[in-house]
Amino acid sequence: MNTAKPMYEWNQIPWRKLERIVFKLQKRIYQASQRGDVKTVHRLQKLLMNSWAAKCIAVRRVTQDNQGKKTAGVDGNKSLTPKARLNLVGTLKITGKSSPSRRVWIPKPGKLEKRPLGIPTIHDRALQTLVKMALEPEWEAKFEPNSYGFRPGRSTHDAVEAIFGHLRMKPKFILDADISQCFDKIDHQKLLDKLQTTPTLRRQVKAWLKSGVIDNNIFQKTIEGTPQGGAISPLLANIALHGMEEYLKTFAETTPSKYNDSKRDKRNRMGFVRYADDFVIINEDLSVLKDAKVAMEKWLNNMGLELKPSKTRICHSLEPLDGEKPGFDFLGFNFKHHKAGKNHCAKNTKGVLLGTKFIIKPSKEKIREHYNKLRDTVDK
Repeated sequence: MNTAKPMYEWNQIPWRKLERIVFKLQKRIYQASQRGDVKTVHRLQKLLMNSWAAKCIAVRRVTQDNQGKKTAGVDGNKSLTPKARLNLVGTLKITGKSSPSRRVWIPKPGKLEKRPLGIPTIHDRALQTLVKMALEPEWEAKFEPNSYGFRPGRSTHDAVEAIFGHLRMKPKFILDADISQCFDKIDHQKLLDKLQTTPTLRRQVKAWLKSGVIDNNIFQKTIEGTPQGGAISPLLANIALHGMEEYLKTFAETTPSKYNDSKRDKRNRMGFVRYADDFVIINEDLSVLKDAKVAMEKWLNNMGLELKPSKTRICHSLEPLDGEKPGFDFLGFNFKHHKAGKNHCAKNTKGVLLGTKFIIKPSKEKIREHYNKLRDTVDK
C-alpha cells in the first residue's frame, strides 16, 4: 500500500479515497484481532499510524470536525490554516513524549458542581486520534456485547433496547449503579497491563497518562485517571472497564437458583448493560442482586474505582422496595412496569396475559432540561 505523501493542497485532498484506505486497514486489524493473530494486528497498526491517509484524517477530525476544535491547549493554538494543517500532518509521529493538558472546569448539566476537562495541545489531540484509529478496531473485536458507551455504531438507544429485552416479560429487581469519578481514578498500571500493546504504543499512552495538567498556571502531576477531554480517553476508559460483564456472568454461575438452572441459564438470567461509567444489573432474585453488587465493588476496587453511593440504588421495576420508588432512570429514560388490565397488558411468548405493561419514556429530569432549553431559546 502506497503511504508516500501525494502533492495535494489541503482543500484538494480526496477525502473519500483516504477514508477507504484507512477503513480497509482498520477492517484487517479487526479481523486479525478476532483470529487472535497478535503479530499481524501490531504490524497493521504500525502501517496505519505511518500512513499519510490516516494522519490527514486525524488532523481533519481535530481541526475541522470536532465540536471542541477551537479550544486551545497549553500552547495557546486554537485554529490552524490549511497550510499549517498539512505541516501538522508531517510532524505526527510516535515519540513517547507529551505536553501537559490545560485544565478547564465546566458545569455539569442541570447541577451547580463542575467537572474538570484536560485539553491537550492540537498536536497531541491529532496524535491521540491517530493512535485511537489504530487501537479501536483491535479492541472492538474484543469488547463485551453489552457495553454501549463511546463505541462506533452503538448508541444510547441500543442500550435502551437491551434493557427492554431483559424486562419486557416480567418485573425484576435492578441495581442501578454509577462509578464514582471513573475517568479520574483509573489505575495507570492496571490499565497499561490490560492494554497489551507494542512497547512503542505503551510508552506513548503512558506519556499521555502521566503528562500532568496546568490549572491556573500551576502544574499538577497526574498519578491516576485518564484526562477527560483527550481524544483517546473514552477508549482507554472502556479498555479499563472491559471484563466487568464476563466477571459478573462467571459470578452468576455460582449463585443459587430456585429453577435448578444450568450454568448457561444462570448467566442468561443475570442481565447487564453498561454505558460508559453507568451500568445496570437485572435479576429476579433480590439476594443474588445484592451479592452481585458486592462482587462488582470488588472488581472495581481492583482497577482503583468504586461505586458512587448517592447514585447507586437497588429497586424493583413494579413495586416499591425499602422506601425506593418502583422503576429507575438510565441514560435520560425512565423504565417502569405498570399494572394493566387484560385489554392493555403484555403477553408472553405463549400468549398468556402478564398483568403488567413495561413502559419506557423520557425521565422527568430530561423533560425539565428540555423545557428549560425551550424557555431560554424563546427568551433570546
